[in-house]
Amino acid sequence: MIRPEHSRRTDAVQKAMARREFIRKAARGTTVVALGGAVYYFADDRLTREARAQTRPDGRPRLPPGQRVIEKLRPMGGRQGDPAPGRHRLKVHGAVSTPEVYGFRDLLKMKIVEQSVDVHCVTAWSVLGATFVGVRVRDLAAKAGVKSTARHVIFEAAHGYTANVQIDEALADNVMVAWELDGEPLARPHGAPVRAVVPDLYFWKSPKWLTGIRFVERDEPGYWETRGYHNHADPWTEERYG
Repeated sequence: MIRPEHSRRTDAVQKAMARREFIRKAARGTTVVALGGAVYYFADDRLTREARAQTRPDGRPRLPPGQRVIEKLRPMGGRQGDPAPGRHRLKVHGAVSTPEVYGFRDLLKMKIVEQSVDVHCVTAWSVLGATFVGVRVRDLAAKAGVKSTARHVIFEAAHGYTANVQIDEALADNVMVAWELDGEPLARPHGAPVRAVVPDLYFWKSPKWLTGIRFVERDEPGYWETRGYHNHADPWTEERYG
């Protein structure tokens, strides 16, 4: 008789293997059948070639290796959280002097920024110039008084999802808590009411349905990191797997 816990582990391994195979296929083709049966269409090769010819201000190519351009952000699944702004709470805590809990209206009273960024999914698609509106994580950190001993940030989301990011990368200018995408409020599949946006790492590091930002002294690998994905997730060095 197969024990339930053994069955769950087997299912998790099979899903991880299927996801890896999807990534390999995505890197090879222009049209891909995604997990769950949804069809993903990449933009024409001309846009991808143009992006590969462009350079970022830091000297890296605009398009990381193995990526192809698509025109709109893909939801990519996940267990959805409560989308109601009136019920949302964002906890900023951990190695800080003044822990805070923000309602959605509290975030709207802070310094709001609008940023156009490129995002890169581990499944080999990239969206260029996605425009997000929200608040910078570094501004939330400053209000909370992050302690000098903090080395990592743990983004916490609905149903216990977490993603770990080194503190210097989490406090970069382009990292934010966002509630608007391309002129519209975030749709529920994209993480409404708020999500993290960490554009210089693979996009699983940008949790949807964000509920907390926790500063820690020791690293804590998150949901995908404990399931075989790379702990850092730099798209330009293709840190897809651990």
